[in-house]
Amino acid sequence: MFTAGRGRLVALGAVVVGAAIALSGCASSNPLSTGAATPAAGGTLIVGSQAYYSNEIIAEIYSQALENGGFKVDRQFKIGQREVYLPEIEAGKIDVFPEYIGSLDQALNKTAPGGTASAVYKDLTSVVPSGLRVLTPAEAADQNSWTVTEAFAKKYNLTDIASLKNVTEPIVVGGNSELETRPYGPTALKAKYGITTAGFSAVEDSGGPLTVKALVDNKIQLANIYTADPNIKSNHLVALKDPDGLFFPDNVAPVVSKKVTAAAAAILDKVDAKLSQSDLVSLNSESVNDQKSAEVIAKDWLTKNGLLK
Repeated sequence: MFTAGRGRLVALGAVVVGAAIALSGCASSNPLSTGAATPAAGGTLIVGSQAYYSNEIIAEIYSQALENGGFKVDRQFKIGQREVYLPEIEAGKIDVFPEYIGSLDQALNKTAPGGTASAVYKDLTSVVPSGLRVLTPAEAADQNSWTVTEAFAKKYNLTDIASLKNVTEPIVVGGNSELETRPYGPTALKAKYGITTAGFSAVEDSGGPLTVKALVDNKIQLANIYTADPNIKSNHLVALKDPDGLFFPDNVAPVVSKKVTAAAAAILDKVDAKLSQSDLVSLNSESVNDQKSAEVIAKDWLTKNGLLK
């Protein structure tokens, strides 16, 4: 069984700042638990995703690319957080899942050393359980960050995470409820930098618009927001620099089962070879700002990159 560790926290839905409510309206929402997602027959590949819009877009890109290559795909999207879906992958109920190499490495290896993306990927491949493998990562990464408003940064001359020691007012942290126990969470801020926070408000939308609003409205002063968020600049936010590597590199890479053949893996590798950082931000913007569906976004990107027949 996988051990729960640092995880990319995933949820969308109505929330109340300060209330520790469930991810995507249900803390352990898991379509695989219904029995409908038992391993499909006939060589069908089950593609899963987190309940996080950006991850679902990548999963849809993988799905359409595989279908274009002649493979049957069963989509099992919006599964929930890592503690829920990793055991499902290990049990053979999911064959392809878009992951983030640093987050997954810390989840599997409590003593993961971190470092460059290459070093993290090397460590990750050494700890992935038997029967699974992680394919070649994309350039694109959706990095965890500690983020503040531009006004807050200017007030206290904040540049990197350690500079939070300059703050003289109470700092309330906001993010998914599981953030409290992550290796980079409030406890790590205290242990590594001596930064004491004044409280925690659960905002269960994975650094999405509700988290941003809480930050802008000064209901929270520090938030965990992913760096591929398309609206960091438009909301006048600052992702604090992380020279000490508190957050591991989180390049996108698919975790796959034994059912993924060399031909299927080659298709996924072609996708990730094309997926750049600017692409990921643009894909996220199409979802958040243009309100396009993951299906439409994926088809347009694959077509633009010559990956659909």
